[in-house]
Amino acid sequence: MRRTFARRAAVLGSAAVLLFGPAAAIAQAEPAPVQTTDLPAELVEALQRDLQISPERFLDDATRSQELARFAETAREKFEAVFAGVWLDQAGTPTVGLTEGDQFDEARDAAVDEGFTVVETDRSEDALNDKLEALNDWLETQPPAVADVIRGIAVDVVNNDVVVRADNVAGIELPDFLRDVRVLFAPAELTPEPALDLRPVAGIAAPDALFGGDAYASLGAGEGLRCSLGFNAEDGSGNPVNITAGHCDPNRAQAGTQWASEVYQLVGDALGQRLGTFEKTSLDNHDYGLIRPSAEAAGRFENNGVRVPAAAPLPITGTADPIVGTPVCKSGLRTGYSCGVVTSTGQSIEIGHRVLRDGFATNLCALQGDSGGTLVVGTLALGISSASNVGQYGFCEVAGVVSGLLGESPELFATPINVILDENPGLKIRTW
Repeated sequence: MRRTFARRAAVLGSAAVLLFGPAAAIAQAEPAPVQTTDLPAELVEALQRDLQISPERFLDDATRSQELARFAETAREKFEAVFAGVWLDQAGTPTVGLTEGDQFDEARDAAVDEGFTVVETDRSEDALNDKLEALNDWLETQPPAVADVIRGIAVDVVNNDVVVRADNVAGIELPDFLRDVRVLFAPAELTPEPALDLRPVAGIAAPDALFGGDAYASLGAGEGLRCSLGFNAEDGSGNPVNITAGHCDPNRAQAGTQWASEVYQLVGDALGQRLGTFEKTSLDNHDYGLIRPSAEAAGRFENNGVRVPAAAPLPITGTADPIVGTPVCKSGLRTGYSCGVVTSTGQSIEIGHRVLRDGFATNLCALQGDSGGTLVVGTLALGISSASNVGQYGFCEVAGVVSGLLGESPELFATPINVILDENPGLKIRTW
Protein backbone atom coordinates (compact mmCIF):
# COMPACT_ATOMS: atom_id res chain seq x y z
CA MET A 1 0.00 0.00 0.00
CA ARG A 2 1.17 3.49 -0.80
CA ARG A 3 2.15 5.78 2.08
CA THR A 4 -0.54 8.29 2.97
CA PHE A 5 0.33 11.95 2.53
CA ALA A 6 -2.96 13.64 3.36
CA ARG A 7 -3.79 14.93 6.82
CA ARG A 8 -6.50 17.30 7.84
CA ALA A 9 -5.04 20.81 7.97
CA ALA A 10 -2.02 19.98 5.77
CA VAL A 11 -1.62 23.15 3.74
CA LEU A 12 0.66 24.74 1.14
CA GLY A 13 0.78 28.21 -0.34
CA SER A 14 2.86 30.77 -2.30
CA ALA A 15 4.26 34.20 -1.65
CA ALA A 16 5.37 35.84 -4.89
CA VAL A 17 5.10 32.70 -7.01
CA LEU A 18 3.46 30.10 -4.74
CA LEU A 19 1.62 30.83 -1.53
CA PHE A 20 0.63 28.18 0.93
CA GLY A 21 -1.18 28.44 4.27
CA PRO A 22 -0.46 27.72 7.94
CA ALA A 23 -0.78 24.94 10.41
CA ALA A 24 -0.62 27.52 13.14
CA ALA A 25 -0.14 27.00 16.83
CA ILE A 26 0.38 29.48 19.62
CA ALA A 27 4.03 30.55 19.84
CA GLN A 28 6.05 29.28 22.80
CA ALA A 29 6.27 32.69 24.43
CA GLU A 30 5.48 36.30 23.74
CA PRO A 31 8.62 37.89 22.31
CA ALA A 32 10.38 40.62 24.24
CA PRO A 33 10.41 44.07 22.59
CA VAL A 34 13.23 44.27 20.06
CA GLN A 35 14.85 47.04 18.05
CA THR A 36 16.48 47.06 14.64
CA THR A 37 19.79 47.52 16.44
CA ASP A 38 19.38 43.94 17.67
CA LEU A 39 19.91 42.70 14.11
CA PRO A 40 23.56 42.04 13.19
CA ALA A 41 25.00 43.86 10.18
CA GLU A 42 25.32 40.63 8.17
CA LEU A 43 21.60 39.93 8.57
CA VAL A 44 20.60 43.48 7.62
CA GLU A 45 22.77 43.19 4.52
CA ALA A 46 21.12 39.88 3.55
CA LEU A 47 17.63 41.40 3.97
CA GLN A 48 18.49 44.22 1.61
CA ARG A 49 20.33 42.00 -0.90
CA ASP A 50 17.78 39.17 -1.08
CA LEU A 51 14.44 40.82 -0.30
CA GLN A 52 15.08 44.55 -0.65
CA ILE A 53 13.37 45.18 2.69
CA SER A 54 14.41 47.15 5.76
CA PRO A 55 15.09 45.64 9.19
CA GLU A 56 11.98 47.51 10.40
CA ARG A 57 9.86 45.64 7.84
CA PHE A 58 11.47 42.34 8.85
CA LEU A 59 10.52 42.84 12.51
CA ASP A 60 7.05 44.17 11.69
CA ASP A 61 6.24 41.22 9.42
CA ALA A 62 7.40 38.79 12.08
CA THR A 63 4.97 40.34 14.55
CA ARG A 64 2.06 40.40 12.11
CA SER A 65 2.65 36.81 11.03
CA GLN A 66 2.23 35.61 14.61
CA GLU A 67 -0.92 37.69 15.02
CA LEU A 68 -2.25 35.82 11.99
CA ALA A 69 -1.17 32.50 13.51
CA ARG A 70 -3.15 33.21 16.67
CA PHE A 71 -6.19 34.34 14.68
CA ALA A 72 -6.07 31.19 12.53
CA GLU A 73 -5.93 28.97 15.61
CA THR A 74 -9.26 30.41 16.78
CA ALA A 75 -10.88 30.85 13.36
CA ARG A 76 -10.43 27.18 12.41
CA GLU A 77 -12.84 26.26 15.21
CA LYS A 78 -15.09 29.32 15.48
CA PHE A 79 -15.58 29.90 11.73
CA GLU A 80 -14.94 26.40 10.43
CA ALA A 81 -17.50 26.60 7.62
CA VAL A 82 -15.99 29.71 5.98
CA PHE A 83 -12.35 29.93 7.09
CA ALA A 84 -9.91 29.42 4.18
CA GLY A 85 -6.45 30.26 5.57
CA VAL A 86 -4.12 33.17 6.34
CA TRP A 87 -0.99 34.66 4.74
CA LEU A 88 1.10 37.81 4.28
CA ASP A 89 0.98 39.24 0.76
CA GLN A 90 4.00 40.70 -1.06
CA ALA A 91 3.50 44.08 0.60
CA GLY A 92 3.38 42.47 4.05
CA THR A 93 -0.41 42.87 4.36
CA PRO A 94 -1.87 40.31 6.78
CA THR A 95 -4.61 38.51 4.87
CA VAL A 96 -7.45 36.16 5.83
CA GLY A 97 -9.23 33.99 3.25
CA LEU A 98 -12.97 33.46 3.76
CA THR A 99 -15.61 31.74 1.63
CA GLU A 100 -19.33 32.44 1.48
CA GLY A 101 -21.48 30.95 4.24
CA ASP A 102 -23.59 31.65 7.29
CA GLN A 103 -20.58 32.78 9.35
CA PHE A 104 -19.01 34.96 6.68
CA ASP A 105 -20.06 38.35 8.10
CA GLU A 106 -19.03 37.44 11.63
CA ALA A 107 -15.67 36.07 10.48
CA ARG A 108 -15.01 39.09 8.26
CA ASP A 109 -15.78 41.49 11.14
CA ALA A 110 -13.46 39.56 13.46
CA ALA A 111 -10.63 39.71 10.89
CA VAL A 112 -11.13 43.40 10.16
CA ASP A 113 -11.19 44.19 13.88
CA GLU A 114 -7.71 42.66 14.09
CA GLY A 115 -6.49 44.87 11.24
CA PHE A 116 -6.41 42.09 8.63
CA THR A 117 -7.46 42.26 4.99
CA VAL A 118 -10.16 39.78 3.91
CA VAL A 119 -10.03 37.98 0.54
CA GLU A 120 -13.07 36.01 -0.64
CA THR A 121 -12.32 32.47 -1.85
CA ASP A 122 -14.29 29.73 -3.61
CA ARG A 123 -13.55 26.99 -1.05
CA SER A 124 -13.14 26.76 2.71
CA GLU A 125 -10.13 25.10 4.28
CA ASP A 126 -12.32 22.07 5.07
CA ALA A 127 -13.36 21.83 1.41
CA LEU A 128 -9.72 22.04 0.35
CA ASN A 129 -8.83 19.26 2.77
CA ASP A 130 -11.64 17.14 1.32
CA LYS A 131 -10.10 17.59 -2.14
CA LEU A 132 -6.70 16.72 -0.68
CA GLU A 133 -8.08 13.48 0.71
CA ALA A 134 -9.72 12.66 -2.62
CA LEU A 135 -6.34 13.05 -4.29
CA ASN A 136 -4.76 10.84 -1.66
CA ASP A 137 -7.46 8.17 -2.15
CA TRP A 138 -6.82 8.24 -5.90
CA LEU A 139 -3.08 7.92 -5.29
CA GLU A 140 -3.65 4.79 -3.19
CA THR A 141 -5.19 3.07 -6.24
CA GLN A 142 -2.33 3.82 -8.62
CA PRO A 143 0.39 1.35 -9.72
CA PRO A 144 3.98 2.04 -8.59
CA ALA A 145 4.91 3.49 -11.99
CA VAL A 146 2.53 6.37 -11.26
CA ALA A 147 2.41 6.55 -7.49
CA ASP A 148 6.16 6.45 -6.94
CA VAL A 149 6.65 9.64 -8.95
CA ILE A 150 4.50 11.64 -6.50
CA ARG A 151 6.39 12.78 -3.42
CA GLY A 152 3.82 14.93 -1.66
CA ILE A 153 0.41 16.59 -1.82
CA ALA A 154 -0.88 19.64 0.00
CA VAL A 155 -3.38 22.48 0.00
CA ASP A 156 -2.44 25.72 -1.76
CA VAL A 157 -4.26 28.25 0.42
CA VAL A 158 -3.65 31.43 -1.56
CA ASN A 159 -4.59 29.86 -4.88
CA ASN A 160 -7.39 27.99 -3.08
CA ASP A 161 -6.56 24.60 -4.57
CA VAL A 162 -4.46 21.45 -4.17
CA VAL A 163 -0.79 21.06 -5.20
CA VAL A 164 1.14 17.90 -6.10
CA ARG A 165 4.91 17.54 -5.64
CA ALA A 166 6.68 15.07 -7.92
CA ASP A 167 10.10 13.98 -9.17
CA ASN A 168 9.06 14.30 -12.81
CA VAL A 169 6.37 16.91 -13.37
CA ALA A 170 6.10 16.02 -17.07
CA GLY A 171 5.06 12.46 -16.33
CA ILE A 172 2.00 13.10 -14.15
CA GLU A 173 -1.44 12.16 -15.51
CA LEU A 174 -4.10 13.22 -13.02
CA PRO A 175 -7.79 12.23 -13.04
CA ASP A 176 -10.38 14.57 -14.52
CA PHE A 177 -11.42 16.07 -11.19
CA LEU A 178 -7.80 17.18 -10.65
CA ARG A 179 -6.98 18.45 -14.15
CA ASP A 180 -6.32 22.00 -12.95
CA VAL A 181 -4.08 21.01 -10.00
CA ARG A 182 -0.56 22.40 -10.19
CA VAL A 183 2.39 20.00 -10.13
CA LEU A 184 5.68 21.12 -8.54
CA PHE A 185 9.11 19.56 -8.18
CA ALA A 186 9.85 17.78 -4.90
CA PRO A 187 12.90 18.69 -2.79
CA ALA A 188 15.65 16.24 -1.89
CA GLU A 189 17.40 15.75 1.43
CA LEU A 190 19.91 18.49 2.24
CA THR A 191 22.96 16.23 2.41
CA PRO A 192 25.61 17.07 5.02
CA GLU A 193 29.17 17.44 3.77
CA PRO A 194 31.39 14.37 4.31
CA ALA A 195 33.91 14.86 7.09
CA LEU A 196 35.91 11.64 7.30
CA ASP A 197 39.08 13.53 6.35
CA LEU A 198 38.94 15.58 9.57
CA ARG A 199 41.17 14.85 12.53
CA PRO A 200 41.57 16.57 15.91
CA VAL A 201 44.39 19.12 15.92
CA ALA A 202 46.24 19.86 19.14
CA GLY A 203 46.57 23.47 20.22
CA ILE A 204 43.29 24.82 18.78
CA ALA A 205 41.79 26.99 21.49
CA ALA A 206 38.04 26.77 22.21
CA PRO A 207 36.32 30.18 21.93
CA ASP A 208 33.82 30.98 24.66
CA ALA A 209 30.39 30.76 23.03
CA LEU A 210 28.85 28.62 20.30
CA PHE A 211 25.80 29.92 18.45
CA GLY A 212 23.21 28.63 16.01
CA GLY A 213 24.77 28.61 12.53
CA ASP A 214 28.27 27.71 13.77
CA ALA A 215 30.00 24.73 12.16
CA TYR A 216 30.36 21.28 13.67
CA ALA A 217 31.37 17.77 12.61
CA SER A 218 29.65 14.57 13.73
CA LEU A 219 31.58 11.29 13.74
CA GLY A 220 30.00 7.86 14.16
CA ALA A 221 29.64 4.39 12.63
CA GLY A 222 32.70 5.01 10.46
CA GLU A 223 31.20 8.13 8.91
CA GLY A 224 31.78 11.83 9.36
CA LEU A 225 29.53 14.77 8.45
CA ARG A 226 29.83 18.56 8.42
CA CYS A 227 26.73 20.43 9.59
CA SER A 228 25.54 23.64 11.24
CA LEU A 229 24.44 24.04 14.84
CA GLY A 230 20.78 24.86 15.40
CA PHE A 231 19.11 26.67 18.28
CA ASN A 232 20.52 26.51 21.78
CA ALA A 233 17.95 25.17 24.22
CA GLU A 234 17.39 23.63 27.63
CA ASP A 235 15.82 20.30 28.50
CA GLY A 236 13.23 19.80 31.25
CA SER A 237 15.97 19.69 33.89
CA GLY A 238 17.53 22.98 32.77
CA ASN A 239 20.54 21.34 31.09
CA PRO A 240 21.85 22.77 27.79
CA VAL A 241 21.21 21.07 24.45
CA ASN A 242 21.42 22.16 20.83
CA ILE A 243 18.59 21.42 18.37
CA THR A 244 19.93 20.55 14.92
CA ALA A 245 18.97 18.20 12.04
CA GLY A 246 18.49 14.50 12.65
CA HIS A 247 20.08 13.56 9.33
CA CYS A 248 23.33 15.12 10.60
CA ASP A 249 23.76 12.13 12.94
CA PRO A 250 25.71 9.39 11.07
CA ASN A 251 24.87 6.75 13.73
CA ARG A 252 21.22 7.51 14.40
CA ALA A 253 20.31 4.11 15.84
CA GLN A 254 22.75 4.63 18.75
CA ALA A 255 21.73 8.16 19.76
CA GLY A 256 21.65 8.49 23.53
CA THR A 257 23.87 5.45 24.12
CA GLN A 258 27.58 5.03 24.79
CA TRP A 259 28.02 4.47 21.02
CA ALA A 260 26.32 7.72 20.02
CA SER A 261 27.89 9.91 17.34
CA GLU A 262 30.42 12.38 18.73
CA VAL A 263 30.21 16.08 17.93
CA TYR A 264 33.25 18.32 17.44
CA GLN A 265 33.61 22.01 16.75
CA LEU A 266 34.82 22.71 13.23
CA VAL A 267 37.64 25.23 13.06
CA GLY A 268 38.22 25.76 9.37
CA ASP A 269 38.98 22.29 8.04
CA ALA A 270 40.13 20.89 11.38
CA LEU A 271 38.37 19.43 14.40
CA GLY A 272 38.44 21.59 17.50
CA GLN A 273 37.03 20.79 20.92
CA ARG A 274 34.87 17.70 21.44
CA LEU A 275 31.47 19.23 22.18
CA GLY A 276 29.36 16.22 23.13
CA THR A 277 27.18 13.52 21.55
CA PHE A 278 23.78 13.07 19.92
CA GLU A 279 21.28 12.42 22.70
CA LYS A 280 18.20 11.94 20.49
CA THR A 281 17.68 11.66 16.74
CA SER A 282 14.42 11.79 14.77
CA LEU A 283 14.29 11.28 11.01
CA ASP A 284 10.89 9.85 10.07
CA ASN A 285 8.00 12.32 10.36
CA HIS A 286 10.15 15.10 11.86
CA ASP A 287 13.84 15.72 11.09
CA TYR A 288 15.73 16.90 14.18
CA GLY A 289 18.49 15.90 16.56
CA LEU A 290 19.41 16.93 20.10
CA ILE A 291 23.11 17.38 20.87
CA ARG A 292 24.02 16.87 24.53
CA PRO A 293 27.11 18.95 25.36
CA SER A 294 29.89 17.45 27.43
CA ALA A 295 30.57 18.89 30.88
CA GLU A 296 33.60 20.73 29.49
CA ALA A 297 31.63 22.35 26.65
CA ALA A 298 28.23 22.89 28.30
CA GLY A 299 28.85 26.53 29.17
CA ARG A 300 29.49 27.39 25.53
CA PHE A 301 25.85 26.60 24.69
CA GLU A 302 24.33 28.75 27.45
CA ASN A 303 23.29 31.63 25.21
CA ASN A 304 20.40 32.58 22.91
CA GLY A 305 22.40 33.59 19.85
CA VAL A 306 22.20 32.79 16.14
CA ARG A 307 24.82 33.98 13.65
CA VAL A 308 26.90 33.35 10.60
CA PRO A 309 30.26 31.93 11.68
CA ALA A 310 32.58 34.45 13.37
CA ALA A 311 30.03 37.31 13.25
CA ALA A 312 27.95 39.03 15.92
CA PRO A 313 24.92 37.00 17.07
CA LEU A 314 21.21 37.71 16.69
CA PRO A 315 19.44 37.34 20.07
CA ILE A 316 16.50 34.90 19.95
CA THR A 317 13.54 36.21 21.96
CA GLY A 318 10.91 33.50 21.37
CA THR A 319 9.51 31.05 18.84
CA ALA A 320 7.20 31.45 15.85
CA ASP A 321 4.91 29.39 13.65
CA PRO A 322 5.50 29.52 9.87
CA ILE A 323 2.99 31.71 8.03
CA VAL A 324 3.05 31.91 4.23
CA GLY A 325 4.58 35.12 2.86
CA THR A 326 6.59 35.89 6.01
CA PRO A 327 10.20 37.03 5.42
CA VAL A 328 12.59 34.41 6.78
CA CYS A 329 16.39 34.22 7.05
CA LYS A 330 18.57 31.17 7.54
CA SER A 331 22.15 30.83 8.77
CA GLY A 332 24.54 28.01 7.94
CA LEU A 333 28.23 27.28 7.60
CA ARG A 334 28.24 27.09 3.78
CA THR A 335 26.04 30.00 2.68
CA GLY A 336 25.86 32.23 5.75
CA TYR A 337 22.75 34.40 5.97
CA SER A 338 20.27 34.30 3.12
CA CYS A 339 16.71 35.60 3.21
CA GLY A 340 13.49 34.74 1.39
CA VAL A 341 9.87 34.04 2.27
CA VAL A 342 7.89 31.14 3.66
CA THR A 343 6.26 29.55 0.60
CA SER A 344 4.39 26.65 2.20
CA THR A 345 3.41 25.17 5.55
CA GLY A 346 1.94 21.99 6.98
CA GLN A 347 3.54 19.82 4.30
CA SER A 348 3.82 16.05 4.20
CA ILE A 349 6.43 15.12 1.64
CA GLU A 350 8.56 12.12 0.76
CA ILE A 351 12.31 12.68 1.08
CA GLY A 352 14.25 9.63 -0.08
CA HIS A 353 12.59 6.63 1.62
CA ARG A 354 10.84 8.52 4.42
CA VAL A 355 7.95 10.93 4.77
CA LEU A 356 8.51 14.22 6.57
CA ARG A 357 5.37 15.75 8.04
CA ASP A 358 4.29 19.16 9.35
CA GLY A 359 7.18 20.91 7.57
CA PHE A 360 7.40 24.24 5.79
CA ALA A 361 9.26 25.44 2.69
CA THR A 362 11.01 28.67 1.73
CA ASN A 363 12.50 30.03 -1.50
CA LEU A 364 16.00 29.97 0.00
CA CYS A 365 19.18 28.43 -1.34
CA ALA A 366 20.89 25.98 1.01
CA LEU A 367 23.89 23.75 0.24
CA GLN A 368 25.75 20.84 1.80
CA GLY A 369 26.90 21.87 5.28
CA ASP A 370 23.90 24.15 5.93
CA SER A 371 21.98 21.15 7.31
CA GLY A 372 20.81 21.65 10.88
CA GLY A 373 21.16 25.43 10.76
CA THR A 374 18.59 27.94 11.96
CA LEU A 375 15.70 29.75 10.27
CA VAL A 376 14.36 32.90 11.95
CA VAL A 377 11.62 35.49 11.48
CA GLY A 378 12.64 38.71 13.15
CA THR A 379 14.23 37.57 16.41
CA LEU A 380 11.99 34.51 16.69
CA ALA A 381 13.15 30.91 16.17
CA LEU A 382 11.21 29.36 13.27
CA GLY A 383 12.79 26.08 12.15
CA ILE A 384 15.72 23.77 11.37
CA SER A 385 17.14 23.31 7.83
CA SER A 386 16.30 19.85 6.52
CA ALA A 387 16.01 19.46 2.71
CA SER A 388 16.82 21.41 -0.45
CA ASN A 389 16.26 21.06 -4.19
CA VAL A 390 19.67 22.62 -4.98
CA GLY A 391 21.88 21.15 -2.25
CA GLN A 392 24.11 19.35 -4.73
CA TYR A 393 25.49 22.55 -6.29
CA GLY A 394 28.67 24.23 -5.14
CA PHE A 395 27.41 27.82 -5.11
CA CYS A 396 24.00 29.44 -4.79
CA GLU A 397 24.67 31.50 -7.92
CA VAL A 398 25.10 28.29 -9.91
CA ALA A 399 22.09 26.71 -8.19
CA GLY A 400 19.88 29.64 -9.15
CA VAL A 401 20.87 29.51 -12.81
CA VAL A 402 20.61 25.73 -13.18
CA SER A 403 17.30 25.45 -11.32
CA GLY A 404 15.91 28.30 -13.42
CA LEU A 405 16.76 26.46 -16.61
CA LEU A 406 14.81 23.48 -15.27
CA GLY A 407 11.80 25.64 -14.48
CA GLU A 408 12.42 25.54 -10.74
CA SER A 409 13.65 27.96 -8.09
CA PRO A 410 15.82 27.20 -5.04
CA GLU A 411 13.77 25.78 -2.17
CA LEU A 412 14.70 24.97 1.42
CA PHE A 413 12.46 22.65 3.42
CA ALA A 414 12.51 22.96 7.22
CA THR A 415 11.17 21.39 10.41
CA PRO A 416 9.20 23.91 12.54
CA ILE A 417 10.77 24.56 15.92
CA ASN A 418 7.38 24.48 17.67
CA VAL A 419 6.73 20.99 16.28
CA ILE A 420 10.03 19.84 17.82
CA LEU A 421 9.22 21.46 21.17
CA ASP A 422 5.74 19.91 21.22
CA GLU A 423 7.27 16.48 20.66
CA ASN A 424 9.70 16.94 23.57
CA PRO A 425 7.87 18.16 26.72
CA GLY A 426 10.09 20.36 28.87
CA LEU A 427 12.39 21.33 25.98
CA LYS A 428 12.53 25.10 25.45
CA ILE A 429 14.50 27.51 23.31
CA ARG A 430 16.91 29.75 25.18
CA THR A 431 15.77 33.38 25.15
CA TRP A 432 18.31 34.75 27.63
